[in-house]
Amino acid sequence: MKEFDVIVIGGGMIGLAFTLALSRKKNFKIAIIDPNECNPEISSSFHTRVSAITPSTKNFLSSINVWDDINRKQGFVSTRVWDQNSHGHLNFYAKDEGIEHLGFIVENDLIQSALYHAIAQTKVQIIHAKLDELIKNEFGYEVTLDNKKSIFCKLVIGADGANSKVRSLANIEVSSHDYKQKAIIANVVSEKSLENTTWQRFLSDSIIALLPLSENQASIVWSCKDEFADKLEEMDITSFNQSLSEAVEYRFGELKLQSSRNIFPLVSRSAKDYTLSNLALIGDAAHSIHPLAGQGANLGFSDAMELSKQIVENTDKSLGDPLVLRKYARARRLDNELMSKTMTGLDWAYKENNESFRWLRGFGMNIIDETPILKSFFQKQALGKAKND
Repeated sequence: MKEFDVIVIGGGMIGLAFTLALSRKKNFKIAIIDPNECNPEISSSFHTRVSAITPSTKNFLSSINVWDDINRKQGFVSTRVWDQNSHGHLNFYAKDEGIEHLGFIVENDLIQSALYHAIAQTKVQIIHAKLDELIKNEFGYEVTLDNKKSIFCKLVIGADGANSKVRSLANIEVSSHDYKQKAIIANVVSEKSLENTTWQRFLSDSIIALLPLSENQASIVWSCKDEFADKLEEMDITSFNQSLSEAVEYRFGELKLQSSRNIFPLVSRSAKDYTLSNLALIGDAAHSIHPLAGQGANLGFSDAMELSKQIVENTDKSLGDPLVLRKYARARRLDNELMSKTMTGLDWAYKENNESFRWLRGFGMNIIDETPILKSFFQKQALGKAKND
């Protein structure tokens, strides 16, 4: 009978980051359960799944000694937003906050690989299997795997994504909002420089983000209504390149696909409870949001940081103590819910295209852009800074 202090279900970025943070601070016996290889094969070409890493997340990854091991990361010094249907624009610059970069565009696979290699130097055990059952007992949980083996722990962590089986087996309710949209993700090459800048354009039927991977390469996230997304997916490459270049007004010259187009539906979710006795959810298992501001991964890393902190600071309590876990839930829910509702509100605001609303929207964007205090407030939220920093 194998017994662990902590069993983490899910070997993606967030599950690995939490595991590493906890293992670096205390000598817990930890296992990660994931049917897939947690160490993805790294290609010489850019992967299409990327994250816009904030300075706050960078600091967390540095604190667990993995940031320097990520060998491809593109810093960006500004963020620029413009609107097809109004005169509004927003421009954020790192220099206004006295920092070198607003953030970094990093491939998810590279983050996951760096975390995996760091964990390989610890005593953490990785078990390649699927979760089958969770059975509560007086000490914690019996975790049954699809190979019919059972292991035991004092604390289960659900880090198994938006369709979390941990959440389902624990009978935690989840509220969801279907945006009736899909995101098309792909890598492109540009004719003109991307200027170390993330770009976002709001259109009547979609939102386009360009995230720089190099001087002339970018990851795009094109969030569209379902029907338009299906049309874009079916276009031949030449037609798609033309549609994309036109949508951003040829600001970067011609944009050309460098990868396949990946498409997925946009649904936000929020678990009613982040924690139960001896169980906690982190990352997409607890919450997922619209990719509008690219904050999903940062919220997940903040979960991992906060939960590991609460566990370490409360070692006088039993592992899995519900009061300790609730401290984590209280610390994280407000930020996560606020970000989710903000994304839903922005999505709605940019789909409203009557003339008076368009004028008001543009006026509001320009007021923020021209008011240093307001602009700095919004920028600090995007950087992941605490209000008192």
